[in-house]
Amino acid sequence: MSAPNIIMIMTDTQATNMVGCYSGKDLNTRHIDALAAEGYQFMSAYTCAPLCTPARAGLFTGIYSNQSGPWTNNLAPGSNIVSMGRHFRDAGYRTCYIGKWHLDGHDYFGTGRCPEEWDPDYWFDGANYLEELTNEEISLWRNGLNSKEDLIANSITAEFTWAHRISDRALRFLGEQEHQTNEQPFLLVLSYDEPHHPFTCPPEYLERYEDFAYDLGARAFDDLSNKPEHHRVWSEAMPSPVGTDGQYRHPLYFACNDFVDDEIGRVIKALDASTLDNTWLVYTSDHGEMMGAHRLVSKGAAVYDDIAQIPLILRPPVGQRAHRKVTTPVSHIDLLPTLLRLAGTVAPPMLPGGDLLAVADGADVERGVMVEFNRYEIEHDSFGGFIPVRGWVENDYKLVLNLLTSDELYDRRKDPDELHNLIHDPDHATTRNAMHDRLLAYMDQIRDPFRSYQWACRPWRERAEARWMGAFRPRPEDGYAPVVRDYDTGLPSQGTKTEEKTQKF
Repeated sequence: MSAPNIIMIMTDTQATNMVGCYSGKDLNTRHIDALAAEGYQFMSAYTCAPLCTPARAGLFTGIYSNQSGPWTNNLAPGSNIVSMGRHFRDAGYRTCYIGKWHLDGHDYFGTGRCPEEWDPDYWFDGANYLEELTNEEISLWRNGLNSKEDLIANSITAEFTWAHRISDRALRFLGEQEHQTNEQPFLLVLSYDEPHHPFTCPPEYLERYEDFAYDLGARAFDDLSNKPEHHRVWSEAMPSPVGTDGQYRHPLYFACNDFVDDEIGRVIKALDASTLDNTWLVYTSDHGEMMGAHRLVSKGAAVYDDIAQIPLILRPPVGQRAHRKVTTPVSHIDLLPTLLRLAGTVAPPMLPGGDLLAVADGADVERGVMVEFNRYEIEHDSFGGFIPVRGWVENDYKLVLNLLTSDELYDRRKDPDELHNLIHDPDHATTRNAMHDRLLAYMDQIRDPFRSYQWACRPWRERAEARWMGAFRPRPEDGYAPVVRDYDTGLPSQGTKTEEKTQKF
Protein backbone atom coordinates (compact mmCIF):
# COMPACT_ATOMS: atom_id res chain seq x y z
CA MET A 1 0.00 0.00 0.00
CA SER A 2 1.19 3.53 -0.72
CA ALA A 3 2.26 5.81 2.13
CA PRO A 4 -0.79 7.12 4.00
CA ASN A 5 -1.95 10.70 4.18
CA ILE A 6 -1.83 12.21 7.66
CA ILE A 7 -4.08 14.95 9.01
CA MET A 8 -3.10 16.31 12.41
CA ILE A 9 -5.62 18.50 14.21
CA MET A 10 -4.66 20.33 17.37
CA THR A 11 -6.35 22.81 19.67
CA ASP A 12 -4.99 25.14 22.33
CA THR A 13 -5.80 24.92 26.05
CA GLN A 14 -7.98 21.81 25.84
CA ALA A 15 -6.91 19.14 28.29
CA THR A 16 -8.79 15.88 28.81
CA ASN A 17 -11.04 17.63 31.34
CA MET A 18 -12.60 19.60 28.45
CA VAL A 19 -13.33 16.66 26.13
CA GLY A 20 -16.47 14.62 26.67
CA CYS A 21 -15.04 11.19 25.84
CA TYR A 22 -12.36 11.71 28.50
CA SER A 23 -14.04 13.76 31.22
CA GLY A 24 -17.61 12.51 31.11
CA LYS A 25 -18.71 16.12 31.63
CA ASP A 26 -21.68 17.62 29.82
CA LEU A 27 -19.51 19.38 27.24
CA ASN A 28 -20.37 19.10 23.57
CA THR A 29 -17.34 17.63 21.80
CA ARG A 30 -19.26 15.13 19.70
CA HIS A 31 -16.93 15.25 16.69
CA ILE A 32 -13.83 14.60 18.77
CA ASP A 33 -15.73 11.89 20.65
CA ALA A 34 -16.61 10.25 17.33
CA LEU A 35 -12.93 10.10 16.40
CA ALA A 36 -12.21 8.28 19.66
CA ALA A 37 -14.99 5.79 18.92
CA GLU A 38 -13.17 4.77 15.74
CA GLY A 39 -9.56 4.90 16.82
CA TYR A 40 -6.88 4.67 19.47
CA GLN A 41 -7.77 6.79 22.49
CA PHE A 42 -4.77 7.33 24.74
CA MET A 43 -6.07 7.82 28.27
CA SER A 44 -2.75 8.81 29.88
CA ALA A 45 -1.17 11.07 27.28
CA TYR A 46 0.97 13.93 28.53
CA THR A 47 2.24 17.13 27.01
CA CYS A 48 5.99 17.68 26.85
CA ALA A 49 5.43 20.94 28.71
CA PRO A 50 2.23 22.63 29.98
CA LEU A 51 2.97 25.83 28.06
CA CYS A 52 2.29 26.84 24.45
CA THR A 53 5.69 27.18 22.76
CA PRO A 54 7.60 24.43 24.61
CA ALA A 55 4.69 22.04 24.06
CA ARG A 56 4.63 22.79 20.33
CA ALA A 57 8.40 22.42 20.15
CA GLY A 58 8.07 18.86 21.42
CA LEU A 59 5.23 18.09 19.03
CA PHE A 60 6.86 19.47 15.90
CA THR A 61 10.51 18.57 16.48
CA GLY A 62 10.14 15.29 18.36
CA ILE A 63 12.61 16.42 21.02
CA TYR A 64 12.08 18.32 24.25
CA SER A 65 12.21 22.09 24.14
CA ASN A 66 15.21 22.09 26.47
CA GLN A 67 17.16 20.55 23.56
CA SER A 68 15.53 22.28 20.59
CA GLY A 69 15.73 25.80 22.02
CA PRO A 70 12.28 27.24 22.87
CA TRP A 71 12.19 26.20 26.53
CA THR A 72 9.92 29.17 27.27
CA ASN A 73 7.43 31.18 25.26
CA ASN A 74 8.78 33.48 22.53
CA LEU A 75 11.92 31.54 21.74
CA ALA A 76 12.44 29.67 18.46
CA PRO A 77 14.06 26.30 17.69
CA GLY A 78 17.72 26.41 16.70
CA SER A 79 18.65 26.53 13.03
CA ASN A 80 20.04 22.99 13.26
CA ILE A 81 16.77 21.51 14.54
CA VAL A 82 14.82 19.39 12.06
CA SER A 83 11.04 19.88 12.10
CA MET A 84 8.15 17.55 11.34
CA GLY A 85 7.57 19.41 8.09
CA ARG A 86 11.10 18.84 6.87
CA HIS A 87 11.08 15.16 7.82
CA PHE A 88 7.89 14.60 5.82
CA ARG A 89 8.82 16.83 2.90
CA ASP A 90 12.06 14.91 2.49
CA ALA A 91 10.08 11.65 2.67
CA GLY A 92 8.16 12.74 -0.43
CA TYR A 93 5.11 14.25 1.25
CA ARG A 94 3.32 17.45 0.39
CA THR A 95 3.39 19.38 3.67
CA CYS A 96 0.78 21.94 4.64
CA TYR A 97 0.35 23.79 7.95
CA ILE A 98 -2.68 26.01 8.60
CA GLY A 99 -3.17 27.99 11.80
CA LYS A 100 -1.41 28.97 15.00
CA TRP A 101 2.34 28.33 14.95
CA HIS A 102 3.82 30.06 18.02
CA LEU A 103 7.28 28.67 17.24
CA ASP A 104 9.05 31.48 15.42
CA GLY A 105 10.34 33.30 18.52
CA HIS A 106 8.35 36.42 17.65
CA ASP A 107 5.14 37.44 19.41
CA TYR A 108 1.94 35.50 20.12
CA PHE A 109 0.64 35.94 16.58
CA GLY A 110 3.79 35.10 14.62
CA THR A 111 5.57 36.76 11.74
CA GLY A 112 3.20 35.74 8.95
CA ARG A 113 6.13 34.13 7.15
CA CYS A 114 5.92 30.49 6.13
CA PRO A 115 8.90 28.26 7.00
CA GLU A 116 10.37 26.65 3.91
CA GLU A 117 9.24 23.14 4.82
CA TRP A 118 5.53 24.07 4.64
CA ASP A 119 3.34 25.10 1.68
CA PRO A 120 3.24 28.94 1.56
CA ASP A 121 -0.09 28.92 -0.31
CA TYR A 122 -1.86 27.68 2.82
CA TRP A 123 0.20 29.15 5.67
CA PHE A 124 -2.17 31.08 7.95
CA ASP A 125 -0.71 32.01 11.33
CA GLY A 126 -2.03 34.70 13.66
CA ALA A 127 -0.31 37.52 11.79
CA ASN A 128 -2.00 36.41 8.56
CA TYR A 129 -5.38 36.37 10.30
CA LEU A 130 -4.79 39.89 11.63
CA GLU A 131 -4.00 41.03 8.08
CA GLU A 132 -7.55 40.07 7.11
CA LEU A 133 -9.11 42.19 9.87
CA THR A 134 -9.55 45.93 10.17
CA ASN A 135 -8.02 47.68 13.18
CA GLU A 136 -11.51 47.93 14.67
CA GLU A 137 -12.04 44.19 14.22
CA ILE A 138 -8.65 43.44 15.77
CA SER A 139 -9.57 45.50 18.82
CA LEU A 140 -12.90 43.70 19.05
CA TRP A 141 -11.28 40.27 18.78
CA ARG A 142 -8.69 40.90 21.45
CA ASN A 143 -10.68 42.93 23.99
CA GLY A 144 -14.26 43.68 22.98
CA LEU A 145 -16.16 40.38 22.86
CA ASN A 146 -16.60 39.43 26.49
CA SER A 147 -20.28 38.51 26.67
CA LYS A 148 -23.19 37.23 24.62
CA GLU A 149 -24.40 40.82 24.34
CA ASP A 150 -21.04 41.88 22.87
CA LEU A 151 -21.16 39.06 20.33
CA ILE A 152 -24.72 39.93 19.28
CA ALA A 153 -24.14 43.69 19.17
CA ASN A 154 -21.16 43.22 16.87
CA SER A 155 -22.89 40.60 14.68
CA ILE A 156 -20.16 38.03 15.28
CA THR A 157 -20.58 34.96 13.09
CA ALA A 158 -18.43 31.89 12.57
CA GLU A 159 -16.97 33.54 9.47
CA PHE A 160 -15.33 36.20 11.65
CA THR A 161 -13.29 33.71 13.64
CA TRP A 162 -9.76 32.44 13.09
CA ALA A 163 -11.01 28.87 13.56
CA HIS A 164 -13.56 29.08 10.75
CA ARG A 165 -11.01 30.52 8.35
CA ILE A 166 -8.57 27.74 9.21
CA SER A 167 -11.28 25.17 8.43
CA ASP A 168 -12.13 26.95 5.16
CA ARG A 169 -8.54 26.63 4.02
CA ALA A 170 -8.45 22.99 5.08
CA LEU A 171 -11.56 22.26 3.02
CA ARG A 172 -9.98 23.95 0.02
CA PHE A 173 -6.83 21.89 0.48
CA LEU A 174 -8.76 18.61 0.75
CA GLY A 175 -10.80 19.45 -2.33
CA GLU A 176 -7.62 20.12 -4.23
CA GLN A 177 -6.04 16.86 -3.03
CA GLU A 178 -9.09 14.82 -4.02
CA HIS A 179 -8.57 15.84 -7.64
CA GLN A 180 -4.82 15.30 -7.73
CA THR A 181 -3.73 12.86 -10.41
CA ASN A 182 -0.42 12.00 -8.79
CA GLU A 183 -0.11 9.73 -5.78
CA GLN A 184 1.95 12.05 -3.60
CA PRO A 185 0.83 11.64 0.03
CA PHE A 186 0.24 14.69 2.16
CA LEU A 187 0.71 15.84 5.73
CA LEU A 188 -1.88 18.45 6.72
CA VAL A 189 -1.62 20.14 10.13
CA LEU A 190 -4.55 22.22 11.39
CA SER A 191 -3.68 24.26 14.47
CA TYR A 192 -6.66 25.98 16.08
CA ASP A 193 -6.13 28.76 18.63
CA GLU A 194 -9.48 27.97 20.21
CA PRO A 195 -10.55 27.49 22.99
CA HIS A 196 -7.67 29.75 24.11
CA HIS A 197 -8.44 33.34 25.10
CA PRO A 198 -10.15 35.50 23.76
CA PHE A 199 -12.73 32.69 23.35
CA THR A 200 -14.39 34.09 20.21
CA CYS A 201 -17.40 32.22 18.85
CA PRO A 202 -20.95 32.93 17.61
CA PRO A 203 -23.37 33.94 20.40
CA GLU A 204 -25.56 30.86 20.06
CA TYR A 205 -22.76 28.76 21.53
CA LEU A 206 -22.58 31.00 24.57
CA GLU A 207 -26.30 30.58 25.20
CA ARG A 208 -25.75 26.86 25.83
CA TYR A 209 -23.33 27.50 28.70
CA GLU A 210 -24.66 30.60 30.46
CA ASP A 211 -25.85 28.48 33.37
CA PHE A 212 -23.26 25.71 33.09
CA ALA A 213 -20.93 25.08 36.02
CA TYR A 214 -17.97 22.70 35.97
CA ASP A 215 -17.76 20.75 39.22
CA LEU A 216 -14.09 20.48 40.21
CA GLY A 217 -14.83 18.20 43.11
CA ALA A 218 -12.19 17.94 45.81
CA ARG A 219 -9.59 19.67 43.61
CA ALA A 220 -11.34 22.98 44.26
CA PHE A 221 -10.59 22.76 47.98
CA ASP A 222 -6.89 21.88 48.00
CA ASP A 223 -5.37 24.08 50.72
CA LEU A 224 -1.87 23.55 49.23
CA SER A 225 -0.49 22.89 52.72
CA ASN A 226 1.63 19.96 51.55
CA LYS A 227 2.45 21.40 48.14
CA PRO A 228 5.47 23.32 46.80
CA GLU A 229 5.88 26.93 47.84
CA HIS A 230 5.59 28.25 44.30
CA HIS A 231 2.08 26.79 44.01
CA ARG A 232 1.03 28.90 46.99
CA VAL A 233 2.75 31.99 45.57
CA TRP A 234 0.99 31.39 42.25
CA SER A 235 -2.38 30.97 43.97
CA GLU A 236 -1.96 34.19 45.96
CA ALA A 237 -0.91 36.18 42.89
CA MET A 238 -3.77 34.89 40.72
CA PRO A 239 -6.72 34.10 43.00
CA SER A 240 -9.01 31.27 41.98
CA PRO A 241 -12.43 32.28 40.61
CA VAL A 242 -14.00 29.19 42.18
CA GLY A 243 -16.29 29.81 45.13
CA THR A 244 -17.22 27.71 48.12
CA ASP A 245 -19.41 25.47 45.96
CA GLY A 246 -16.39 24.16 44.04
CA GLN A 247 -17.93 25.13 40.70
CA TYR A 248 -15.98 26.77 37.86
CA ARG A 249 -18.04 29.11 35.69
CA HIS A 250 -16.67 30.44 32.43
CA PRO A 251 -19.34 30.45 29.69
CA LEU A 252 -17.00 31.93 27.06
CA TYR A 253 -14.41 29.18 27.53
CA PHE A 254 -16.95 26.38 27.43
CA ALA A 255 -18.73 27.91 24.43
CA CYS A 256 -15.51 28.27 22.48
CA ASN A 257 -14.62 24.67 23.35
CA ASP A 258 -17.94 23.60 21.79
CA PHE A 259 -17.41 25.85 18.76
CA VAL A 260 -13.96 24.53 17.87
CA ASP A 261 -15.34 20.99 17.98
CA ASP A 262 -17.85 21.98 15.29
CA GLU A 263 -15.05 23.48 13.20
CA ILE A 264 -13.12 20.22 13.54
CA GLY A 265 -16.33 18.44 12.53
CA ARG A 266 -16.51 20.42 9.28
CA VAL A 267 -13.10 19.07 8.29
CA ILE A 268 -13.83 15.49 9.34
CA LYS A 269 -17.10 15.43 7.40
CA ALA A 270 -15.36 16.67 4.27
CA LEU A 271 -12.64 14.07 4.65
CA ASP A 272 -15.06 11.21 5.20
CA ALA A 273 -17.08 12.25 2.15
CA SER A 274 -13.98 12.32 -0.05
CA THR A 275 -12.04 9.59 -1.81
CA LEU A 276 -9.03 10.07 0.47
CA ASP A 277 -9.46 6.70 2.16
CA ASN A 278 -5.81 6.07 3.00
CA THR A 279 -5.65 8.75 5.69
CA TRP A 280 -4.69 8.71 9.36
CA LEU A 281 -6.31 11.43 11.47
CA VAL A 282 -4.58 12.64 14.65
CA TYR A 283 -6.16 14.89 17.25
CA THR A 284 -4.47 16.43 20.29
CA SER A 285 -3.98 19.69 22.20
CA ASP A 286 -0.93 21.49 23.56
CA HIS A 287 -1.94 21.72 27.25
CA GLY A 288 -4.86 22.52 29.52
CA GLU A 289 -6.16 25.18 31.91
CA MET A 290 -6.15 24.83 35.72
CA MET A 291 -9.70 26.33 35.98
CA GLY A 292 -9.27 26.92 39.71
CA ALA A 293 -8.28 23.34 40.54
CA HIS A 294 -5.72 23.33 43.36
CA ARG A 295 -6.59 27.04 43.67
CA LEU A 296 -4.64 27.78 40.48
CA VAL A 297 -5.61 29.40 37.18
CA SER A 298 -4.02 29.41 33.72
CA LYS A 299 -1.00 27.10 33.25
CA GLY A 300 2.57 27.13 34.48
CA ALA A 301 5.06 25.46 36.80
CA ALA A 302 3.03 22.38 37.74
CA VAL A 303 2.39 18.90 36.40
CA TYR A 304 -1.19 18.47 37.60
CA ASP A 305 -3.33 16.50 35.17
CA ASP A 306 -5.52 19.59 34.72
CA ILE A 307 -2.84 21.13 32.49
CA ALA A 308 -0.47 18.27 31.66
CA GLN A 309 -2.77 15.41 30.64
CA ILE A 310 -3.87 16.04 27.08
CA PRO A 311 -6.25 14.24 24.70
CA LEU A 312 -4.55 12.15 22.04
CA ILE A 313 -6.51 10.17 19.45
CA LEU A 314 -5.29 8.39 16.32
CA ARG A 315 -7.97 7.28 13.87
CA PRO A 316 -6.76 4.80 11.24
CA PRO A 317 -7.84 4.71 7.59
CA VAL A 318 -11.09 3.07 6.48
CA GLY A 319 -11.08 -0.66 7.15
CA GLN A 320 -8.81 -0.43 10.19
CA ARG A 321 -11.07 1.52 12.54
CA ALA A 322 -12.01 0.26 15.98
CA HIS A 323 -12.23 1.84 19.40
CA ARG A 324 -9.34 0.98 21.66
CA LYS A 325 -8.53 2.71 24.94
CA VAL A 326 -4.84 2.71 25.83
CA THR A 327 -3.97 3.38 29.47
CA THR A 328 -0.17 3.16 29.34
CA PRO A 329 1.42 6.62 29.74
CA VAL A 330 2.52 8.20 26.47
CA SER A 331 3.77 11.62 25.47
CA HIS A 332 3.68 14.16 22.69
CA ILE A 333 7.31 13.19 22.26
CA ASP A 334 6.09 9.84 20.90
CA LEU A 335 4.00 11.38 18.12
CA LEU A 336 6.59 12.36 15.51
CA PRO A 337 8.44 9.00 15.53
CA THR A 338 5.08 7.23 15.30
CA LEU A 339 4.00 9.28 12.29
CA LEU A 340 7.37 8.79 10.60
CA ARG A 341 6.99 5.04 10.96
CA LEU A 342 3.49 5.23 9.48
CA ALA A 343 5.04 7.09 6.55
CA GLY A 344 7.56 4.30 6.05
CA THR A 345 10.47 6.37 7.33
CA VAL A 346 12.84 5.36 10.09
CA ALA A 347 12.89 7.81 12.99
CA PRO A 348 16.47 9.00 13.62
CA PRO A 349 18.20 8.27 16.96
CA MET A 350 17.84 11.96 17.88
CA LEU A 351 14.14 11.36 18.55
CA PRO A 352 13.72 9.68 21.96
CA GLY A 353 10.03 8.87 21.60
CA GLY A 354 8.48 5.45 21.13
CA ASP A 355 5.86 4.01 18.77
CA LEU A 356 2.34 4.81 19.97
CA LEU A 357 0.81 1.95 18.01
CA ALA A 358 3.27 -0.52 19.51
CA VAL A 359 2.33 0.76 22.96
CA ALA A 360 -1.34 0.33 22.04
CA ASP A 361 -0.56 -3.28 21.13
CA GLY A 362 0.92 -3.91 24.58
CA ALA A 363 4.59 -3.06 24.17
CA ASP A 364 6.58 -1.15 26.80
CA VAL A 365 3.78 -1.17 29.36
CA GLU A 366 6.11 -0.20 32.22
CA ARG A 367 7.32 2.95 30.48
CA GLY A 368 7.42 6.42 32.00
CA VAL A 369 7.08 9.82 30.36
CA MET A 370 8.64 13.16 31.26
CA VAL A 371 6.98 16.57 31.52
CA GLU A 372 9.13 19.70 31.83
CA PHE A 373 8.67 23.34 32.75
CA ASN A 374 11.35 26.02 32.95
CA ARG A 375 9.92 29.50 32.52
CA TYR A 376 6.65 31.00 31.32
CA GLU A 377 7.83 33.97 29.27
CA ILE A 378 10.95 35.87 28.27
CA GLU A 379 9.22 39.26 28.48
CA HIS A 380 8.01 39.07 32.08
CA ASP A 381 8.44 37.20 35.35
CA SER A 382 4.87 36.03 35.85
CA PHE A 383 4.46 32.66 37.55
CA GLY A 384 7.71 33.23 39.43
CA GLY A 385 10.19 33.55 36.58
CA PHE A 386 12.61 30.63 36.30
CA ILE A 387 11.08 27.61 38.06
CA PRO A 388 12.60 24.40 36.68
CA VAL A 389 10.32 21.38 37.01
CA ARG A 390 10.63 17.78 35.81
CA GLY A 391 7.74 15.36 36.15
CA TRP A 392 7.86 11.61 35.62
CA VAL A 393 4.59 9.73 35.04
CA GLU A 394 4.21 5.97 35.23
CA ASN A 395 1.15 3.73 35.40
CA ASP A 396 0.65 3.98 39.15
CA TYR A 397 2.53 7.06 40.34
CA LYS A 398 3.61 10.55 39.35
CA LEU A 399 6.84 12.07 40.66
CA VAL A 400 7.47 15.82 40.30
CA LEU A 401 10.85 17.41 41.03
CA ASN A 402 10.65 21.16 41.67
CA LEU A 403 14.32 22.05 41.67
CA LEU A 404 14.07 25.30 43.64
CA THR A 405 11.27 24.34 46.03
CA SER A 406 9.89 21.01 47.29
CA ASP A 407 8.84 17.89 45.43
CA GLU A 408 5.69 15.84 44.90
CA LEU A 409 4.62 12.21 44.63
CA TYR A 410 1.05 11.14 43.87
CA ASP A 411 -0.66 7.78 43.72
CA ARG A 412 -2.46 7.97 40.37
CA ARG A 413 -4.81 5.10 41.21
CA LYS A 414 -5.86 6.01 44.75
CA ASP A 415 -5.53 9.78 44.47
CA PRO A 416 -6.48 10.87 40.93
CA ASP A 417 -7.23 14.38 42.25
CA GLU A 418 -3.57 14.74 43.30
CA LEU A 419 -4.34 16.05 46.76
CA HIS A 420 -2.10 13.87 48.94
CA ASN A 421 1.60 14.52 48.45
CA LEU A 422 3.47 11.33 49.40
CA ILE A 423 6.99 12.61 48.82
CA HIS A 424 8.02 12.14 52.48
CA ASP A 425 5.89 9.04 53.14
CA PRO A 426 8.25 6.24 54.25
CA ASP A 427 5.86 3.61 52.91
CA HIS A 428 6.44 4.97 49.42
CA ALA A 429 10.19 5.60 49.67
CA THR A 430 11.17 2.57 47.58
CA THR A 431 8.76 3.48 44.78
CA ARG A 432 9.77 7.14 44.95
CA ASN A 433 13.50 6.43 44.79
CA ALA A 434 13.15 3.99 41.90
CA MET A 435 11.14 6.54 39.92
CA HIS A 436 13.70 9.20 40.80
CA ASP A 437 16.47 7.03 39.37
CA ARG A 438 14.51 6.44 36.18
CA LEU A 439 13.82 10.15 35.73
CA LEU A 440 17.50 11.03 36.25
CA ALA A 441 18.51 8.35 33.76
CA TYR A 442 16.06 9.72 31.21
CA MET A 443 17.33 13.28 31.68
CA ASP A 444 20.80 11.88 31.08
CA GLN A 445 19.63 9.96 27.99
CA ILE A 446 18.01 12.96 26.31
CA ARG A 447 20.90 15.28 27.22
CA ASP A 448 18.71 17.66 29.21
CA PRO A 449 20.90 20.80 29.35
CA PHE A 450 19.45 21.79 32.73
CA ARG A 451 20.60 18.58 34.43
CA SER A 452 22.73 19.13 37.51
CA TYR A 453 23.54 17.30 40.70
CA GLN A 454 20.76 19.18 42.49
CA TRP A 455 18.16 17.05 40.68
CA ALA A 456 19.73 14.00 42.37
CA CYS A 457 20.44 15.51 45.80
CA ARG A 458 16.91 15.97 47.09
CA PRO A 459 16.20 16.39 50.83
CA TRP A 460 14.28 13.11 50.93
CA ARG A 461 16.96 11.05 49.15
CA GLU A 462 19.55 9.68 51.55
CA ARG A 463 23.07 8.99 50.33
CA ALA A 464 22.57 10.90 47.10
CA GLU A 465 25.99 11.97 45.84
CA ALA A 466 26.92 14.90 43.65
CA ARG A 467 28.99 14.12 40.55
CA TRP A 468 31.31 16.71 39.07
CA MET A 469 31.90 15.34 35.58
CA GLY A 470 29.55 12.50 34.76
CA ALA A 471 29.23 10.81 31.40
CA PHE A 472 30.00 12.23 27.97
CA ARG A 473 26.95 12.22 25.70
CA PRO A 474 27.54 12.95 22.01
CA ARG A 475 24.72 14.46 19.98
CA PRO A 476 22.61 11.63 18.51
CA GLU A 477 22.27 11.34 14.76
CA ASP A 478 19.36 13.31 13.30
CA GLY A 479 19.76 12.23 9.67
CA TYR A 480 20.86 15.69 8.53
CA ALA A 481 23.84 17.05 10.47
CA PRO A 482 27.45 15.95 9.85
CA VAL A 483 28.91 13.27 12.08
CA VAL A 484 29.80 14.36 15.61
CA ARG A 485 33.48 14.03 16.46
CA ASP A 486 35.08 13.46 19.85
CA TYR A 487 36.90 16.47 21.32
CA ASP A 488 39.91 14.42 22.46
CA THR A 489 40.41 12.15 19.44
CA GLY A 490 38.80 14.03 16.57
CA LEU A 491 37.21 10.74 15.52
CA PRO A 492 33.49 10.10 15.02
CA SER A 493 31.71 9.54 18.32
CA GLN A 494 28.06 9.73 17.31
CA GLY A 495 25.92 7.11 18.93
CA THR A 496 28.47 6.27 21.61
CA LYS A 497 28.64 7.22 25.26
CA THR A 498 31.77 7.36 27.38
CA GLU A 499 30.90 6.69 31.00
CA GLU A 500 33.51 9.07 32.38
CA LYS A 501 35.93 11.56 30.90
CA THR A 502 38.89 13.16 32.62
CA GLN A 503 38.89 16.93 33.04
CA LYS A 504 41.75 18.32 30.91
CA PHE A 505 41.38 22.06 31.25
